[in-house]
Amino acid sequence: MMRKRSGRSGRIWLFAGVWLSCLLYVLFQGGKTSFMLLSMVTLLGIYLWIGSMSGVSRAKGVRYLSSGAEYSETLHAGDQIHVRLHLSIPGFLPLPYIIVREVLKRHTGESWSFEESIIPSIKGNGQLSFQTTPLERGRYYFADTEIITEDIFGLMENKGLVKAPGEFRVLPRVVFIPYWELNNRKTRLAGPDSVLTRTRRETTQINGVRDYVYGDRLSRIHWNATAKTGSWKSKEFEHETVPKTMLVLDHLSAHYKSGDQFELAISTTASLLEFGGRERMGVGLCTAGRRGMVIQPSENAMERQKMLHHLVDLDLDPSGDMMGSLEVAIRQFPQGSFFVLVSPLADERALEIFRWADAKGMIPCHVHIGGSGRKGEQDQWVETVRKRGIYAYSVSSLQELPAVMGGGM
Repeated sequence: MMRKRSGRSGRIWLFAGVWLSCLLYVLFQGGKTSFMLLSMVTLLGIYLWIGSMSGVSRAKGVRYLSSGAEYSETLHAGDQIHVRLHLSIPGFLPLPYIIVREVLKRHTGESWSFEESIIPSIKGNGQLSFQTTPLERGRYYFADTEIITEDIFGLMENKGLVKAPGEFRVLPRVVFIPYWELNNRKTRLAGPDSVLTRTRRETTQINGVRDYVYGDRLSRIHWNATAKTGSWKSKEFEHETVPKTMLVLDHLSAHYKSGDQFELAISTTASLLEFGGRERMGVGLCTAGRRGMVIQPSENAMERQKMLHHLVDLDLDPSGDMMGSLEVAIRQFPQGSFFVLVSPLADERALEIFRWADAKGMIPCHVHIGGSGRKGEQDQWVETVRKRGIYAYSVSSLQELPAVMGGGM
């Protein structure tokens, strides 16, 4: 910034020197040539002075995200956003062109810059339109827009800042999970005392119609709805009272080998939240770490949005004790709830957490976040945990999550 200011000051002094030389030339030499030269330099100076007083520093802007002034659509990781910036620059002289520099910042500190030149109208109005690159999970906002313009001779450069706020959130990637065997009362993974008395059973009362899911019995087909819509529909039955479900997300950096593995854990948790909302399950969220947070189970859509927004801002915790965090949070866990641990842990530490959850009267479950090239070890860990009567799944990619959660290993 100091270099740019000194460069502008140097140009001003250079022009002042030229004008003074022309003035001395008139005083000591005289004649029409010297007077004409002084007049031309003086007119050029007046033009540059008026140009420096242009409205670049008083420019105003309005930002539009996507297709409207208020961005209300839901963005997920991998989506792009279309940005339109309307600029209005007051002033007397028309501007040949302006350079607009945009900076998009993420809550993690990353930033992306966009630069484009536009030709404003005679009235000083212009529009910049661009599309961002595919965005990852996070909270984004635009910094002040920088506007740069020059005179037609390219001698002087004028700058200004435009405040055009624009903030939006990008939710984690999610996949559709049609079925979760955790709610199957016929599963044999846990003992009969815990499963048959605590699982979700369907009643004979029809509650509505839903899309057909592969594996639905023929007796569940809603033929009238199928005939009206042209697509397969199944009957939706009311369910008996179900136990609450607490999703416990491990976000300690020491347990993850890469950022992609942590993003997979975030997306897995978000997908399970979406499943719980769709199935009207009481699902809560606990982020286990030094900066942990607990949101109690609820079927309310607003509470589920609160959980998703918490996942948007969540980063890896560089330090912390997972058991200590759970000991503090246990007071907010419902008695007899499902304790679903989403973590890459696959050792005695995980087994200790499961024993602790069982001792607190909860039903433990492990959604293991695997890495690449360790499929055999992951399967062995799932088999070890299931032999102890604990629900266990291993996920290596988000695309395989629906099959894994449905029992298709």
